[in-house]
Amino acid sequence: MAELLANHTTLRVGGPVADFVVAASEAELIEAVRQADASGKPVLVLGGGSNVLVTDSGFDGRVVAVRTSGVQSDADACGGAVVRVAAGEVWDDLVTRAVGQGWVGVEALAGIPGLVGATPIQNVGAYGQEVSETIASVRCWDRQAGEVRTLFNRDCRFGYRTSRLKQEPGRWVVLEVVFQLRLGDLGAPVAYAELARSLGVEPGARATLAGVRDSVLALRRAKGMVLDATDHDTWSAGSFFTNPVLAPEDLPAGAPSWPQPDGRVKTSAAWLIEQAGFTRGHGNARAALSSKHSLALTNRGGATASDLVTLAREVRDGVRARFGIELVNEPVLVGCAL
Repeated sequence: MAELLANHTTLRVGGPVADFVVAASEAELIEAVRQADASGKPVLVLGGGSNVLVTDSGFDGRVVAVRTSGVQSDADACGGAVVRVAAGEVWDDLVTRAVGQGWVGVEALAGIPGLVGATPIQNVGAYGQEVSETIASVRCWDRQAGEVRTLFNRDCRFGYRTSRLKQEPGRWVVLEVVFQLRLGDLGAPVAYAELARSLGVEPGARATLAGVRDSVLALRRAKGMVLDATDHDTWSAGSFFTNPVLAPEDLPAGAPSWPQPDGRVKTSAAWLIEQAGFTRGHGNARAALSSKHSLALTNRGGATASDLVTLAREVRDGVRARFGIELVNEPVLVGCAL
């Protein structure tokens, strides 16, 4: 019987797949992908399904669901904690464990859905932190070479919501991520103004690990960015568009901006969307922008992938018409295009 991919994505859309393999071990994960590659069958490696939009017609190939597990740590006062984590571990569970163990550097990434293996691909980030700041290496199955390889941080070409793993789609299957984390009771210096206000500290100051995590979760819940089966605002893929990085002269008047190391500026996709006339809740009874955050496209119940693609195109085209800026989707599109 075919498996419905809507049951495995946070957007709750996606058609059937006949070949659905659950990989509970690293060996099973490698073999499932290797076999499909050898037979010429398309492969979709699926983690938590929180950053993917799958077409209504499903996937004509093999879907490999990553369910590997294991966390190993080695900590000392001088070197910090080296933490090796299987790709199939739940990301937020790792953040919770890090806070409890006094591992510093991922506390502001609480509440992000998905699995550990997906985090280096997107260089997941929020509230002033990015995983690239704490990743030492990523061990992968290289489908091109047919071997296990370790990519060190410098090899990963991390950038804003990107990495070598994303830039070479279909090549790398993440098996394990190794983190290098400092030890302490206080989190990293708070780099995000909204989080600093929530904590009652100045930007650049530090707060307890637990305090940072709790504040981030509260901020994310207020924006519908913590999964909740009863809240349709969380039936999403998180932020659907990345924040554009522009030349300073291309920044619209009044738009927020954050200087980048290369001299460009990053601006807010949410601000552009709202200024282009798309308010929270824009859409219809099936697919609409979140009522809590204009950057999230949500399934209001009964939405199809086609409904969400139509909404995404409307928003993207509206921002382009108003500002001449092209928004780029953050979720991976499987079988559909904007």
